Order: sequence, then structure tokens, then C-alpha cells
Amino acid sequence: MPGTIAIRKMTPDLLPDYLAFFDGPAFSDNPEWSGCFCCYYHVDDVGQWESRTAAQNRDLASKLIHESRFPGFLAYDQDRLVGWCKAAARRKFPALVQWPEYAVEDEKDVGSIVCFVIEKEHRRQGIAGLLLDAACDSFQRAGLKLAEAYPRLGVSDDAGNYHGPLQMYLAHGFTKFRESEAFWIVRKML
Repeated sequence: MPGTIAIRKMTPDLLPDYLAFFDGPAFSDNPEWSGCFCCYYHVDDVGQWESRTAAQNRDLASKLIHESRFPGFLAYDQDRLVGWCKAAARRKFPALVQWPEYAVEDEKDVGSIVCFVIEKEHRRQGIAGLLLDAACDSFQRAGLKLAEAYPRLGVSDDAGNYHGPLQMYLAHGFTKFRESEAFWIVRKML
């Protein structure tokens, strides 16, 4: 399967594909998350997240993609979008600054991988790993020194692994940096 997968960086011309993916197959087996549109890390007050509607998040994602301010990577199986990874320089995610558990001293040198969404039929086929590699390559080209991610602890279902599973990161050269109550911070030197 990975041989047929193409990874593309998010650009405004891919907005229709992104919206069709999140409106449709992205959360077919996890409908309670279908309203996020991967906007959590862009909101200025994460305390207000629960009160946001799917329409508000869809509009915010559309606006930010149109303005080239919605970083990430898309995985295509031929012409069909089957996966998404939210990744960028850490400072581009306001939500990371709001939680003390995420605090680090070298923030300016870090690229963050915060979310994966892989269509149900395409999971466990290496697509998240391809997206992860694309994110790390992008960080390195941007002059960042570290890639960082936040796999959750004690998760056994696909929905709970939206940050990506710890085992995937370890297999791609990441090491455990710090543990919180709910997640690991893992890092890889670039």
C-alpha cells in the first residue's frame, strides 16, 4: 500500500479535498469527533473548545487553509485523500502554549506533530509513518532542530491514538523525552 500513497503539503488548492475528507470518511467510525476539523490547536482559548460547533471549526479551518496558515500533510491513494497529519513549527499552535504539561524551554527549535486522521480502511498500512516522515523532513528543511510529538498513555483504540501511537514514533527514531499524566512527549533530533 505505501507504494501507491502520495504525500502532499497542505495548500489552499487542497481545501476542497480536506473538507470532503473531514465531512465524510475521516471519522466514519468515530462520529463524535467529526466536528473538530483539526482546529483544536489553533484556538486562542482551549477552555472554550467544548462550546465550539462543527460549523465554527469548519469555517476556521477553511479560513486558515485559504490564508496558508493551516499546516499539515495529506496522504492520497491515487486521487483519493485517505489521511491527514497536523504538523508545523511548535510556535504556530497557540493551544500548546496554554497547557503547562506541554511547556519546553527550546520551543523555537521544535516542530510539533499533533494529530493524525487516517481513513478506517487505510489504517495499519504505514500511511501515518509516511506522513510522519514528511513532517520531519519539512521541519529539517525549515531549520528546526527537533521533531516533537505527544502520544497518549494507556490508549488501545484508534480514536484515542489521534496523536499517533508511541510505537510508531519509537520505530521512526523518536525517544521518550518527558511523561505527563496523560501523554508522553517524544522527540527526534533532526
